[in-house]
Amino acid sequence: MTTTTRNQTITTTIAYSDGSCLGNPGPGGWAVIITSPDGSTRTLSGGEPNTTNNKMELMAAIMALEALADDAPAVLFLDSEYVVKGVREWRRQWERRGWRNAAGKPVANADLWRRLFALADARPLVELRWLRGHAGHEGNEAVDRLARAEAEKVRLAAA
Repeated sequence: MTTTTRNQTITTTIAYSDGSCLGNPGPGGWAVIITSPDGSTRTLSGGEPNTTNNKMELMAAIMALEALADDAPAVLFLDSEYVVKGVREWRRQWERRGWRNAAGKPVANADLWRRLFALADARPLVELRWLRGHAGHEGNEAVDRLARAEAEKVRLAAA
């Protein structure tokens, strides 16, 4: 089924994910918005008290992939070059080097990367696409606000 929303025709599931951190490390949040071809929308979000921006970006992508069907086409938009490059460019070298980076040090966040790679492998019809953050893209701006709100909620709970 094809649905048109705000001048955009959706024939596959569209998802956006983003992570945020107040300080680095500090309280962080992640958010995901998923729009199905029928126009229905799901929002997922969460946070952690002491984390990093990279971890929250990874968690957002992980939570998005967990929520997407493994047998249906989807596009996951992220504004994190870290996540997209990790999946597209760095993975092979990390695995070949025994989860060491080019400097020979252990890959940061290897547990999250492994989880992300397993989910991506299980969902071959999901395409990860980078988009520039804070560029006025409605879906990206929405997950950015939600992720920041989650980080703020975590910060206030700890105060």
